[in-house]
Amino acid sequence: MTATATPPVTEQPAPVAEPRRKYDAERLFNRVALGVLVAFSLLWLVPLAWALATSIRPSQEVITDPTSWFTAHPTLAAYGDIFDAGKLPYWYANSFITSILTTVLTVLAGSLAAFALSQTRFRARRVAFVMLLAGIMIPGQVLMIPQFLALQEAGLLNTYWGVVLPQVPNVVAVFVFKQFFDGIPRELIDAARADGASWLRTYRQIVMPISRPVISAVTIFVFVGVWNNFLWPLLVVTDPEMMTLPVGLTSVQDVFGVPYAQLMASAVLGAIPLLAVFALFQRRIVEGIAGTGLK
Repeated sequence: MTATATPPVTEQPAPVAEPRRKYDAERLFNRVALGVLVAFSLLWLVPLAWALATSIRPSQEVITDPTSWFTAHPTLAAYGDIFDAGKLPYWYANSFITSILTTVLTVLAGSLAAFALSQTRFRARRVAFVMLLAGIMIPGQVLMIPQFLALQEAGLLNTYWGVVLPQVPNVVAVFVFKQFFDGIPRELIDAARADGASWLRTYRQIVMPISRPVISAVTIFVFVGVWNNFLWPLLVVTDPEMMTLPVGLTSVQDVFGVPYAQLMASAVLGAIPLLAVFALFQRRIVEGIAGTGLK
């Protein structure tokens, strides 16, 4: 009887440590990213929290110790002073009206211009786009005197349109829209045109419905920028009932001098609508920025 030979035992290779190292690197990156996000969050939230804490402290206590965070006698007297000294409901309404009008017109004009530059073909199209981008290099303050004189001649001072119209042209909005429109498949536009759709119908029924993320992002950024705009409304509005919120709150601060409680109450009142906008539409902001291809 012959003995059967047993096959030689081969040693199994040691497991590769590469997946483990990759996992550790990802964990380290996530922790660093989380730390950076927390640091930036504190950088933004601490001043807002300090403004809120200061606004509910008695004025005399703030003057005595302006850096303290705590008070044994919280009060809303600073907010009452702001309401009594100014026309806060008018200022809120004016800011909402001018911000909404400017945002709607900017989105409409910017998307139309971007659609023409991105999807249509005409001579000097690239030159027109370059010249449009060159407008970013012109400081807005340079145009304020000519714009003011033009509005004065048109009788638009102390009106909503005087605040709105000069803020409608927005090169950044055109650029963001164009970046998004460039990513739309050309075959989709050609198919619509082959079916007999006009350029306006293609823009309205094909392009805009699939551009909701970028529309949301541009809408929010324009709204916030117009809401916070101080210099232009200060120049064209002198009627207290036509002032926007930033201008009106500044006039209230002039009345009170430099009491920090009223100053911080003004800052909190001005920031509340913007915080609400970002809280409600933060997902749209991220989707819009990602959709433009900007980094």
